[in-house]
Amino acid sequence: MGQKREKSAWGKLSDERGIKDLNGVQDLVKELTAGLIQEIMESELDEELGYSKYDYKNKQTGNARNGHYKKTVISSQGDVELEVPRDRNGEYAPQIVKKHQMDISAIEDKILFMYSQGSSTRDIEKAMQEMYGIEVDATRVTRITDKLLPLIREWQNRPLESVYAMLMLDAIHYKVRDEGIVVKKAVYIAVGTDLEGKKDVLGMWVGATESSKYWLGVLNGLKNRGVNDILIASVDGLSGFVEAINAVYPKAEVQRCIIHQIRSSTKYVSYKDVKAFTADLKPVYKAPTEQAALEALNECEEKWGKKYPLAVKSWRVNWDEIATMFKYPKEIRTIIYTTNAIENFNRQLRKVTKTKGAFVSDDALMKQLYLTTMQITDKWTMAIRDWGTILANLLIYFGDRVNLVL
Repeated sequence: MGQKREKSAWGKLSDERGIKDLNGVQDLVKELTAGLIQEIMESELDEELGYSKYDYKNKQTGNARNGHYKKTVISSQGDVELEVPRDRNGEYAPQIVKKHQMDISAIEDKILFMYSQGSSTRDIEKAMQEMYGIEVDATRVTRITDKLLPLIREWQNRPLESVYAMLMLDAIHYKVRDEGIVVKKAVYIAVGTDLEGKKDVLGMWVGATESSKYWLGVLNGLKNRGVNDILIASVDGLSGFVEAINAVYPKAEVQRCIIHQIRSSTKYVSYKDVKAFTADLKPVYKAPTEQAALEALNECEEKWGKKYPLAVKSWRVNWDEIATMFKYPKEIRTIIYTTNAIENFNRQLRKVTKTKGAFVSDDALMKQLYLTTMQITDKWTMAIRDWGTILANLLIYFGDRVNLVL
């Protein structure tokens, strides 16, 4: 069925190592723990010397690296062998695993937990100081977590499925420092549902405030990564969104999110009338057919049109995208008429990032979002409910565009 679903980093590691049982998992955790501690010690020595490995042009000391020595320590998974770096002058004293320290079980558990939670550099710095008396400043933590950046770039550029049944596009906004000034930036997010009914985050991109021009670039990026066709795209009401989708995927059906449409139209309604107005809109988007929906919209207009003409007009103007869902049966209509799936994903991102006043950079924001996304998507293992029925309907409506990849 088209391209194989991209495996998680853990899945790839399991395949490479041939892991079949708990012992294999424990060996892998030991290896990853040793690797992480190794990176921290190398970063500590970089800080001590004032320059990173091979960066000789910034070397301003007579001291230098002088190989490694082996040290075996006890971890929660058993013995772990480390390669402790040395300097020529013998001035470097490891902080993450001190000279005579032989048990790292508490440290490794804390590091792994902090990484899995996407802790900020300040959180890690504070925890390491309070729990272990280790001086790990924000600069050093940043250098350690920067090792995520190549993984993020690889994830952002990974090959995708050739066809997605549904694509949901939305943006979430964060405050980020840019050249010393705090600005609001948009994180563009694409969530796709493949022909097996499984969701995946296809990518996240940090850009300026949300615009159709940027979305056009996102869509072209998806196409360059192998997405040749989108059956149905669910979007909010951003001006120019439909045109951007049509430019890249001209055959895609576009469904305007009903929740966004309701919010957009009620901007023109007095607060005291919002509840009654939205109640009269419900028969429109809950109608069994497009004809019944238009009749319900006529009734809504008769009641509210004179008082709130712009509120009703927004439904008329956007009707072509609002009415897309009436072509399909209930099973498909339920999952395309709103972008709830991506909004739920956004809500989980906000839960982790809500304590942040402003991120220090785009990279800091992406590292936090990437770690959180990996945790969220690891739980997306099941296909959408009643996917067999949905796929059967998609085959009828889209024919060869589905058959060719099944």
